[in-house]
Amino acid sequence: MSKGIRYHKVGEKIETYLLIKTATKGIASNGKPFLTLILGDNTGEIEAKLWGCSPEDEVAFASKAIVHIQGDVIEYRGRLQLKIGSIRPTTAMDNVKVADFVRSAPISPEDMLEEVTQYIFEMKNPTIQRITRFLLKKHQQEFLESPAATKNHHEFVSGLAYHVVSMLKIAKDLAVLYPTLDKDLLYAGVILHDLGKVRELSGPIDTHYTIEGKLLGHISIMVNEIADAAKELELEGEEVLILQHMVLSHHGKGEWGSPKVPVVREAEVLHMIDNVDAKINMMDRALERVQPGEFSERVMALDNRSFYKPAFHEPPLDI
Repeated sequence: MSKGIRYHKVGEKIETYLLIKTATKGIASNGKPFLTLILGDNTGEIEAKLWGCSPEDEVAFASKAIVHIQGDVIEYRGRLQLKIGSIRPTTAMDNVKVADFVRSAPISPEDMLEEVTQYIFEMKNPTIQRITRFLLKKHQQEFLESPAATKNHHEFVSGLAYHVVSMLKIAKDLAVLYPTLDKDLLYAGVILHDLGKVRELSGPIDTHYTIEGKLLGHISIMVNEIADAAKELELEGEEVLILQHMVLSHHGKGEWGSPKVPVVREAEVLHMIDNVDAKINMMDRALERVQPGEFSERVMALDNRSFYKPAFHEPPLDI
């Protein structure tokens, strides 16, 4: 196989195997159908157009299919795109499998679970600790496999757990700097804030929103789960209400999808930590294949900005 897709530049030719992450049908101005393919490997992804596609093409080039493809890397509206020269479905003779093309968190699921469990173990408040442990155990397998989103940030296998582990590390350092913060509440908020995504999203490959995700969303899902957990564990008290507020307010503003704005100190800090980790992940992904002295592709989720990598940065290692 060739070098990873993220390391290709405009003008280069590609001949490789790629996974179709999504395939969306459209109609061109000439009335002929086409497919917009998001193709990827374990280093990144690129968009391609399959013009004049037939009904057979729609079946052959569906999401989760692996294809052998030849083409040229071009730039279109500030983003890299693959101009297809030839494309074919793979067979058993190609000896490729989906797992080889899926990007995963840089930390193993087992290590991340151990780390998150340690934070729960350190909690002193029994109500907060029991609810957090109960819900993590309930969704443990999905938590360790799920992405944190369909796109934009931590959109890879185990991305949700990696997002949580990163946020916990930030929270721990902030709690040292600001000892008035309630660590139990802050840690629990980090662990629970996106846990509803295990039901909101379909899974790590060809990730899409479930019906429940579309109708309720991960915030409402987890607020209800906290209430149900407290009832099953026969727990009462203000902690239950505050945990629900942490989840309800972690997006910060109504226009960002938050039903409530943070009015508890730890809820405000949770929102800031979430925002920092998500944005840094997006910027890191955008700058991965950018050489020092160059700009990245535009990042729609970051106000459609193109980010610059200062010229004094060391170039990435050749892969």
